[in-house]
Amino acid sequence: MLAALATVLTLSAAPVTSPGFPAPRLTLFITVDALGTDVLLRNRAHFRSGLQRLLSKGAFFPNARYEQAETVTATGHAILSTGAYPWRTGVVGNRTVNRATGKAESIYTDPGHPVLEATRGSGDTSPERLMSETLSDRLRMFTQGRGKALAIAAKGRAAIGQAGRLGTPWWFSEEVGKFVTGTYYAKEFPAWVKAFNEKKIPDGYFGTQWDLLLPATEYVGEDERSFERDWAGLGRTFPHPLSGGLAAPGAKSREALQTSPMMGDVLVQFAKAAMDGEHLGQDTVPDVLFVSFSPIDRVYHEYGPFSWELQDALARLDRSIGELVTAAEKAAGGNQNLLVVLAADHGGAAVPEEWLAAGMPGRRVAPKELAVTLNEALAKKFGAPLCLGIEGIDVYLDAKTIEAKKLPGPEVRRFAAQWLETQGQALVAVARDDLNAADERLGYARALRLSYYPERSGDVLMVQRPFSVLAEEEATAHGQPFAYDAQIPVLFSGRGVKPGFYPVEIHPVDVAPTVTTLWGMGYPAQCEGVPRAEAISGSFGVK
Repeated sequence: MLAALATVLTLSAAPVTSPGFPAPRLTLFITVDALGTDVLLRNRAHFRSGLQRLLSKGAFFPNARYEQAETVTATGHAILSTGAYPWRTGVVGNRTVNRATGKAESIYTDPGHPVLEATRGSGDTSPERLMSETLSDRLRMFTQGRGKALAIAAKGRAAIGQAGRLGTPWWFSEEVGKFVTGTYYAKEFPAWVKAFNEKKIPDGYFGTQWDLLLPATEYVGEDERSFERDWAGLGRTFPHPLSGGLAAPGAKSREALQTSPMMGDVLVQFAKAAMDGEHLGQDTVPDVLFVSFSPIDRVYHEYGPFSWELQDALARLDRSIGELVTAAEKAAGGNQNLLVVLAADHGGAAVPEEWLAAGMPGRRVAPKELAVTLNEALAKKFGAPLCLGIEGIDVYLDAKTIEAKKLPGPEVRRFAAQWLETQGQALVAVARDDLNAADERLGYARALRLSYYPERSGDVLMVQRPFSVLAEEEATAHGQPFAYDAQIPVLFSGRGVKPGFYPVEIHPVDVAPTVTTLWGMGYPAQCEGVPRAEAISGSFGVK
């Protein structure tokens, strides 16, 4: 009995990876929301710090391309952390339509596990709908719970998709002005989170303004552009006030902060507090910290990828990433103990009016108006408005009414798909009944199949025409399988990485297996990608 106990204690004290293949003490996984490859390369001349360091000293893959049809935040973050597409993860988009209620809801909605201390709605709160193992889950299982996994973002759908079930996500609540998590993960705030929230760092930006970081002569184009959006009182030209039009800090001023690169600075400060509070990188058991720079996406949506605002936000992001990587190196005890990964969840389209002015076939498509027009056609054909709503590529039909009226479901779905195509509203539209048919529909059938999860996807899936943007009130959006939305950069740097420029096309599902290979662990359970061997040092693990 004593001998068995001694054996267990010895094993529990041993390193979790083999001596010949040690994992980095800390992995810093950076996701930049809405950073397409073209945007990164177009702004490279402004980089002096973190981004420049990763580009010049890391393994740089500029041609990573998402293969699924819908390219949005929740889907991209889940792909990066699981190595699997939506048909396996269940994360088909940011929002879905609940067929029982007929209403749209957030992808990670879980009324049984509300947000800790927040009161407004449920929103994204738990990983119950995430059907695949994440890097966080893999590390926690492999280390038998000793390795720590945290995910930090301004959006719940970004943090949850990378924390998975066994890690801990933290995201910013505009409602309460704090970093929060769902009660699925914690019943109370740990001391370090309480201490950070009590400082009210985000509200410290109230009354300040976002001004240009660089001389005005370094920005390309014009600051004043009529098709940009005036959101949260920010205005369309520099400087942008961060008060949200309020007399004191509140939800609107925090929306303004979230739509500025200053929120990136807040995320870095919270990440540094997490490293200290959780003692990340302090022993030989590997830890992982995900940080998603969500504000870049907010700036992109309101001002577009060619705006002064996005140019300035990326220059500031470069400095924020530099500060973050330096802090991670310190936490891990040096670069030799640190792995840094950088990727994006998607790219983004230009403002459609901007494309149109330049001579491209830019077009704005409002999903709500499209649903109304489709309903008119459905009512004329079948006697009832059967479209519940449109979320991204997914068109949801009213199954209850179809059943009650004893309508032929496949015929209704095929009619809707045909109408969307023949009316010029979509390049390709396919009823779910026909997704596995031999017709490859201009080459997009596979992309649609990778995006389809029966319990959550629409009854009709569609791809817009190139340069068409599905957007209601935003200046622009993303979500299509075209290069401007689907092509992203991937970078690896640090322990076990062979630096270099690798222009070969890869896929974001390759990121997770590359990371676990560098960790000396097996793939996440439903991983579809392959490790990028060209970026892994041939001497990795050799002492």
